[in-house]
Amino acid sequence: MKIYNTLTKTKEEFIPREPGKVYMYVCGPTTYNYIHLGNARPIVFFDTVRRYFEYKGFEVIYVQNFTDIDDKIIKRALEEGISPVELGQKYIIEYFKDADRLGVKRATVHPKVTEHIPEIIEMVKGLIEKGYAYEVEGDVYFAVDSFPDYGKLSGRDLDELKAGARVEVDEKKKNPLDFALWKKAKPGEPFWESPWGPGRPGWHIECSAMSLKYLGENFDIHGGGADLVFPHHENEVAQSEAFTGKPFARYWMHNGFITVNQEKMSKSLGNFFLVREILEKFPGRVIRFFLLSTHYRSPLDFDDKKLNEAKAALERVDNFVQNLKEVNPLPGEARKEIQEKITNLLRDFNEAMEDDFNTAQAMASLFELVRFGNTQIASGNLTAGDKKLFEEALNVYTRVFGIEFGVLEEIAGEDITPLVELLIEVRARLKKEKKYDLADFIRDELKKQGILLEDTPKGVRWKRV
Repeated sequence: MKIYNTLTKTKEEFIPREPGKVYMYVCGPTTYNYIHLGNARPIVFFDTVRRYFEYKGFEVIYVQNFTDIDDKIIKRALEEGISPVELGQKYIIEYFKDADRLGVKRATVHPKVTEHIPEIIEMVKGLIEKGYAYEVEGDVYFAVDSFPDYGKLSGRDLDELKAGARVEVDEKKKNPLDFALWKKAKPGEPFWESPWGPGRPGWHIECSAMSLKYLGENFDIHGGGADLVFPHHENEVAQSEAFTGKPFARYWMHNGFITVNQEKMSKSLGNFFLVREILEKFPGRVIRFFLLSTHYRSPLDFDDKKLNEAKAALERVDNFVQNLKEVNPLPGEARKEIQEKITNLLRDFNEAMEDDFNTAQAMASLFELVRFGNTQIASGNLTAGDKKLFEEALNVYTRVFGIEFGVLEEIAGEDITPLVELLIEVRARLKKEKKYDLADFIRDELKKQGILLEDTPKGVRWKRV
């Protein structure tokens, strides 16, 4: 398996720290709002990475944190008239609602910053003792000059950073690039007691302390969005390796940006989309399919048209699954040519996933499976053994992509299946009573609402259009 490592800027053979185990840390959301599409991309992608490792027989220890205290949370809590801890808990609950609908599995551990203050304080103390950090009037800073390898992850030169640093002027810092490990509490802010007085952690130290606690030194994969490479992950590397004296994470993986009309999604541009809003128009599995349809390191351009294209592509798979369920196969074992074709397609799938998790190429093998399967069903020669092989292959794609194929859709959390099935039953009774005009009226009105009824020898099927 090859993984593109941001640290070395090359694809490298993946060799885990321990045989048969993968230790992964992925930066999670800051809990002051619902997650947006930019948050969803790493959440879905790294969930898929985890799923693939598990499919290949690895035990995966997967950690995704929640940053539940920072300036944005404090500001939002004041606006809503609740405590920052209450606000953080509220949006953690909402995160899981959205993540569940995107088919994202729970992490092995979901650590919260507010529950790991002692570990953070101990790490800051250790950095001061080792000469990598200094305290000034209740604030503690990491001294960037003390770590010679600073810039090795992002590829940035320290002298150039100093010359053109766009950082807040802080008279207390020895170097404008030095970053806060511990922040002195301002009046009215939440705080924790520390050797340097009341305060709270800086952003970067949180992930270092939590990842080292749950995954240990030199763990396998650290992931996140490309926007985190600098300064967040660069600072994590510096403080973690200064603290332990050992390499931090072995492989760094970063997904590309979400763009809207070729511009990076951002609040300032007004092209900012919450997953909750998109789920009002598209099922979670369509959004997940869309997010996996492009290689993770490439930018992904978003608009409703592309989501509709993803929906249509997913429906092709759904229709094949439905056709496969309904086919009455011939008795007999799987035919050799079917077995060879499916084996080759699954080989293509594995090769794509093991070439830096190329989900787009892996999906191409799924659509080839669908095309090939439909021709076999149409031929009327499908045997029971053939059918089982197709079902087993589909299970592989479902397991790794985290998308159940052939299911009836839900929009905005509402399952319309019972209502549609009731209307199908009413239509059947009307036809029995020879009230064909009314039966056709139900069919036509449902079509206007995006529900297509298909009369087949085995009964009425319905699907979205």
